[in-house]
Amino acid sequence: MLNSWENMAVIIVCVTLSCTFLVSLNRFWSPEKRRVHNDVIGWQITVIGTIYAVMIGFMLYAVWGNYQAADANVSGEANSAVNLFRIAAGLPAEQRDAIQKLSEDYANAMVTDEWPAMDKGKFGLSSREIIRGLWTVTTGTVATTNSQQTSLDHALYALTELTQHRRLRELQSHSTLPAILWAVLICGGVITIVACCLIGSENARLHFALIVALSLMISLTLTAIGDIDGPFRGSVHVSSYDFVQAQQTMAEWRK
Repeated sequence: MLNSWENMAVIIVCVTLSCTFLVSLNRFWSPEKRRVHNDVIGWQITVIGTIYAVMIGFMLYAVWGNYQAADANVSGEANSAVNLFRIAAGLPAEQRDAIQKLSEDYANAMVTDEWPAMDKGKFGLSSREIIRGLWTVTTGTVATTNSQQTSLDHALYALTELTQHRRLRELQSHSTLPAILWAVLICGGVITIVACCLIGSENARLHFALIVALSLMISLTLTAIGDIDGPFRGSVHVSSYDFVQAQQTMAEWRK
């Protein structure tokens, strides 16, 4: 995914190329000569613009839905880690201390290791080892009272949820729009801008301003889709705030 400066560069390049094409077109095919074809070009632009608007709107809605799902999943993962930490208080002392320590390590690993790794398109391995440790300790716990058995059952449920959320986050971090859909979006944008440039306008300045506005809108939308498409990468990404809150909650619990 691109950062903010790279997004700005892409937008500037797109607008510049669109304006350059219009200026070049006016030089080799004057607006006066193109004006006689406006009746044909006009209805074609309407069809092309409508189709492209539907496509780009659907893609933006799809990636935004995935982004929100990833954000909700991270919240669930952080809550599961906190719940496991709290439930461990009802287990025998040795297992309680081990699970609470590993739960704190998990939240710390998310902030210091996992998020920086996902921003680079990778996935941290430290949390995987912590999860294994949690399963080893929890499944090896022997409850001697009814209350400990209840706490153990809840701890296993919380650990199961934590593992599921982590696995889903791993899948979401590698999920992106297929290349064929990006090809459709980019080609559709180029066709739409070119079609609008073909109009023969009496007011060259107004036509130039409209092409600038159109290319700016399309490039802004495409860069937004690109940023949101990677929910854990780029300038717009799901933050580790939920795990920072989890760290604070666990620290306060120990006081």
